Amino acid sequence: EVQFIVFTFSLNSMFLPIVPAIAVVVVAFFLNNKNNNKNNKKSKLGMGILYDDEAPIPKDIPPYYPIGTPGEPWTREEDDQWKKLTKLQRSYKEEVLDKLTSMQQEAKGSDEEWFEIKQYGALSHNPSKYPLMSIQSKEFDPKKPFVLVTGGVHGYETSGVQGAIQFARNDAAKYAKDFNIIVCPCVSPWAYEHVQRWDAELLDPNRSFQPEDESKQTEESKALIAHLKQLEQEFSLNPESEKPFFKCHLDLHETTDTDATEFMPAKHAKAGLPYEGEVIPDGFYLVANDINPQLEFHQAVIDKVKQVTHIAPPDKNGNIIDEPVVQEGVIQVPARELGLCGGVTLGEYATTTEVYPDSPKATDEICNQAQVAAIVGALDYILAQG
Repeated sequence: EVQFIVFTFSLNSMFLPIVPAIAVVVVAFFLNNKNNNKNNKKSKLGMGILYDDEAPIPKDIPPYYPIGTPGEPWTREEDDQWKKLTKLQRSYKEEVLDKLTSMQQEAKGSDEEWFEIKQYGALSHNPSKYPLMSIQSKEFDPKKPFVLVTGGVHGYETSGVQGAIQFARNDAAKYAKDFNIIVCPCVSPWAYEHVQRWDAELLDPNRSFQPEDESKQTEESKALIAHLKQLEQEFSLNPESEKPFFKCHLDLHETTDTDATEFMPAKHAKAGLPYEGEVIPDGFYLVANDINPQLEFHQAVIDKVKQVTHIAPPDKNGNIIDEPVVQEGVIQVPARELGLCGGVTLGEYATTTEVYPDSPKATDEICNQAQVAAIVGALDYILAQG
């Protein structure tokens, strides 16, 4: 409508002198509206889902993190300060690699030997210490649906790693006849050992799963994306189909109290942004992909997890992590756009799990079992669809 008005004026010589002024007003209106939309989008998505370069940095930010100057993005100097504060806190070899070796030895020659363990990459800063491993069906049948389980994208989220291993060890065999199964239990091994959200380069792997833009990928996401592409190229029955190769993808995560005390403050400080705190949900919830939310599927997963642990209620605004609750224990976000691992496959049934390990009602084992319950609930639902 605005373009039509400007065009009409241009036909009338008496209005020619004011056409430039009208054009300026129209352009200013659209730019302002665009910026408002961006700012609204930024404020809507919580838990450190930041949109770079989309909003001005406010002045006079009070100090809230021990590194950096409030309001100023970190330089290499601040990055180095952060790295010096990181400490080795547990062993990837003992808690992940040795368990995979043990699992393989225990299953050898038995009905439980449905899998093989393969290396799909390594972290370049210490490849012998940080191989990237996949537990996968010994023989893929292209006629069966492919299922992906990922854990440890954020290394500090322990039950994602241990829950993935527990599923592979105790439960996957009974589903192997119906599905091709790939379990990548620890996508970010350096972060797992150092109990960090970022990787060794101060990058968030769970904002880097951008298959179309390699420049936005971390080492961790790049290796996994290449692994998944190779599987698709080798085993897809119809490479030209627009239908997703993976039938199902579960990406296993946690929301912890340290999100509010360490990881989100660090993320905002690094970006030079103010930090206003988090409302940490008490309980389990799921994050659906907004382009294909599959709410009935999500309800089936929630119903299964309920048997193990409690489901997070919405806050007083009806939200979980600043996102509207669309049904019990479920929010939805633009997973692919944000570069979340849960959106990388565009699987027909895809979700991100979020366990709350700091609840007084939870234990480490309950958290692991909740992750397993989510996977089992997802696969049972798919099987029930026929």
